[in-house]
Amino acid sequence: MKTLHKWSVKDYHQIIESGVLEGKFVELLEGEIVVMSPEKPIHSSRIDTVADYLRDILQGKAKVREAHPITLDNSEPEPDIAIVQFEKDNYATRHPYPQDIYWLIEVSNQTLTKDLEEKSVIYARNGIQEYWVIDLPHNKLWIFTQPQEKRYVNRQEITTDNINPLAFPKINIKVEQLLLNR
Repeated sequence: MKTLHKWSVKDYHQIIESGVLEGKFVELLEGEIVVMSPEKPIHSSRIDTVADYLRDILQGKAKVREAHPITLDNSEPEPDIAIVQFEKDNYATRHPYPQDIYWLIEVSNQTLTKDLEEKSVIYARNGIQEYWVIDLPHNKLWIFTQPQEKRYVNRQEITTDNINPLAFPKINIKVEQLLLNR
């Protein structure tokens, strides 16, 4: 049996500062430095399209960040899209913490199991109130809400209609705009 060294977020930041990870596409998950899957064009395209759509809808209400780190307890993942509060220095001195995050979105193609299972546990444990997974292979949206310890109590899948994010209940988001059937 292998014993792996678990890294703290502080250790991870020191490793990044040292330059050792320069040019490597990695993230810290559960104390482990994990290689991120390379993006296929459909993945990149969907992230851009969804982020642009959300920026239009949320203009002046929230900041939409694409593929940038967030700092959690023992993880520093880079969700495909993070909808966060505005910060006076635009997060120049730190990444968003859980209390800064309205909701997170992963666009999932090859990483569906990781996004639905491993990342949902991490996000729930850190109190992220809402987490969405855009499931490209099955053309559906998974919505996770009501975090309790290591899981979300409410998990639903939808393919049509409008949704209202918890942080902005008066805003209607068209599911078809998030999926590939638009």
